[in-house]
Amino acid sequence: MTVMRSELLALKAGHVFDGVDVRPSGMVLIEDGVIGDVDFTGAAPPEHATVTDFGPEAWLLPGLIDAHVHLCWDATDDAVAHVTSDAPETVLKTARDAAAATLTAGVTTVRDLGDRDYLTLALREQVPPTQRPDIVVAGPPITAPGGHCWFLGGETEGADALRAAVRERAERGCDVVKVMASGGAMTPGSNALDQQYDRSDLRLIADEAHRLGLTVAAHAHAVQAIADSLDAGFDTIEHFSFFTSEGVGLRQELLDEVVRRGTFVSLTVGMRPGKAPTPPAVVARFAALMDIVAKVIASGARVVPGTDSGISPGKPHGVYPYGLMQLAELGMPNRQVLRCATTEAAKAVGRAGRKGALLPCADADLLVLGSSPIDDISAIADIRAVYRAGHRVR
Repeated sequence: MTVMRSELLALKAGHVFDGVDVRPSGMVLIEDGVIGDVDFTGAAPPEHATVTDFGPEAWLLPGLIDAHVHLCWDATDDAVAHVTSDAPETVLKTARDAAAATLTAGVTTVRDLGDRDYLTLALREQVPPTQRPDIVVAGPPITAPGGHCWFLGGETEGADALRAAVRERAERGCDVVKVMASGGAMTPGSNALDQQYDRSDLRLIADEAHRLGLTVAAHAHAVQAIADSLDAGFDTIEHFSFFTSEGVGLRQELLDEVVRRGTFVSLTVGMRPGKAPTPPAVVARFAALMDIVAKVIASGARVVPGTDSGISPGKPHGVYPYGLMQLAELGMPNRQVLRCATTEAAKAVGRAGRKGALLPCADADLLVLGSSPIDDISAIADIRAVYRAGHRVR
């Protein structure tokens, strides 16, 4: 009886970023969708391997990770109406198209932090892995009655109901619980300064999620929402924008506590060139928000990039490379930009060891660039190839 051998791929390039460090000319061996070995000795590839040599100027990197997307949102001026009112099959098609555009941009893992009717779970089940990024799913965000994004179906109040909401997400197969700790600017009648849950509710949610093996992410604009989410033990704080009634005002003691605890800050970055930030509440505070982002970067906090893609025309799916360029413009060294987009982001979204690293036994999600992102971070858009689960998809 003849045993069929699965195809062994050998990818070679003149430079390698393995998720932590820059390495010399290297070779990555891939079989059955998994990295088998990474070689920097100059050894010849195995005799039966299919070899692709991208050349001396090329760079091999782990696939990128976007820590905050909304695949069901269509990035139009009326994205809220689309995700809430259109038929489920129409919204699911939006999510399929969004996933394809994201993958083409070199993003091989996303954390989706707000869908409707758990449609992102349906997307993950229906679309083969090689046609989409790996998706870390939250489902509908937990929110107060009439609160931010209530229209997605996650309205919940009271201890028993909050525990049940967390359990439902775990039973359905979600990976993360998204909580609207404060209000938000995209929901009519909601105010980003509003507290939607008190500290005890947030702690209850975090404890129940962790008990069930899920991570927790807090949408937090208001200063008190940031403080309460941090104290409650949330794994990531989204936006981290320090809104007050007087404007935007960094609270240094909270930033210091984030650094001390090692809590991940998911900074909202990335915008299509030439597009104004939206919604209007953000436009008015944009310069002050960017100043806070620069200070967070300088503090040494554990930062990961999240684009919030899908919410507006300025944030189309696939905008992630511009987010990395923005981090560099705000003072993050290029090598650290690459780390926070790969290894650190994998830890933040619950995929450490599998994603964001070129290591044996990690998933074979890779990005090939034509020039050095260490010398110029804009090279992150100079994409020569994308591999997902060992298959070349671009």
